[in-house]
Amino acid sequence: MDAAGPYDRAKALNAFKAGDQIFYWMTRIAALSVLFILGGIILSLIAGAWPALKEFGFSFLLTQRWAPSADPPVLGALGPIYGTLVTSLIAMAIAIPVGIGIAIFLTELCPAWLRRPIGMAVELLAGIPSIIYGMWGFFVLGPFLANHFQPFLIWAFEGVPVLGTIFAGPPSYLSLFNASLILAIMVLPFITAISVDVFKTVPPVLKEAAYGVGCTTWEVVRNVVIPYTRVGVIGGVMLALGRALGETMAVTFIIGNSFRITGSIFGPGTTISAAIASEFAESDGLHQSGLILLGLLLFVLTFLVLSAARLMLLRLEKKAGS
Repeated sequence: MDAAGPYDRAKALNAFKAGDQIFYWMTRIAALSVLFILGGIILSLIAGAWPALKEFGFSFLLTQRWAPSADPPVLGALGPIYGTLVTSLIAMAIAIPVGIGIAIFLTELCPAWLRRPIGMAVELLAGIPSIIYGMWGFFVLGPFLANHFQPFLIWAFEGVPVLGTIFAGPPSYLSLFNASLILAIMVLPFITAISVDVFKTVPPVLKEAAYGVGCTTWEVVRNVVIPYTRVGVIGGVMLALGRALGETMAVTFIIGNSFRITGSIFGPGTTISAAIASEFAESDGLHQSGLILLGLLLFVLTFLVLSAARLMLLRLEKKAGS
């Protein structure tokens, strides 16, 4: 019994050690697979985009015309890049204040009986497929904006410097603004849900102390809740921005798919993802390579935006720690 005891303990320890090693390598392989997949995507995009990159070079970024059937073909990414940035910026300008406002209402002001229905409605918005948003935008939202909302803005800003150009007519069912509004509705649940979660992490004692010295609800939110959770809120905003940059089907339905750049947000346009979705099936040769190069540009653009967001969060965390 005494001889068997140490032997059994050693055998059990070896079994635990072997299991620990297996677990270690399984998790390590799972983590490294993400890097391999990412590297494979980058290499495949570079390989597919190389003919167009070799043919057009840096002028691909500065050319507005998109004529794959011309002789020779002329491909320029300026229109899709412009449309991607404009629609994303307008969408975020609409979604950020509305989303954070909903989150503040749910955590600070909403009655208990109303909190759950509104929270479920926000979650349902996140679960609606993008093609449904596109169809609703094409058949309902687009005509409503063109018939009622856009004419008012065109009249209100007519003759005003800069704003008169941005809100110039004529009204259109398919426009950059309509696509931006659809994007804002689509990314709104991400901002709201993450903001609600981080607002709930604020220690109640901090808010009670602020109310105890006579602060109003607005002062508590501005001076306690937002500063305490700003890192998480910014993270949610950047996640929503990444979704807005890459959204495809909903934007394709309602943006107009025009490569021409106009100063008015009521004019048609296109985005990188919409251009790829609308033309890739019928493309070949240099045309297809140009579309893959657009995909590579979108990949790089999204990577830069998310990297900038990560650096911003690190600086905020470092500043908060110091």
